[in-house]
Amino acid sequence: MVVIIFGTDRLPEIVRGMAKGMRQLKDAADDVKREIQKSADKSGIDTSIAEDLKESADQVKKSVEEVTGTIKRQ
Repeated sequence: MVVIIFGTDRLPEIVRGMAKGMRQLKDAADDVKREIQKSADKSGIDTSIAEDLKESADQVKKSVEEVTGTIKRQ
C-alpha cells in the first residue's frame, strides 16, 4: 500500500488526472481488441487465438475498471 499526502486543494486535480489516464488505458485496450478481432475476421485466422487475446484484453479492462472504481469512490 502506498500513502501519498497532498493538500485538499490538489487532491481533486490529481484524482481527475488518474481517472483520465485509466480511461485512456481502457480505451486503448478496447481499440487493440477491436483491431485484433477485425484482422482475424478479414484474414480467416483461427478465432480461438483471437478469443484468447480478447479474454486477456477483457482482464486488463476489468483491472482498469476496478482501479477506476476505487478512485471514483474516494
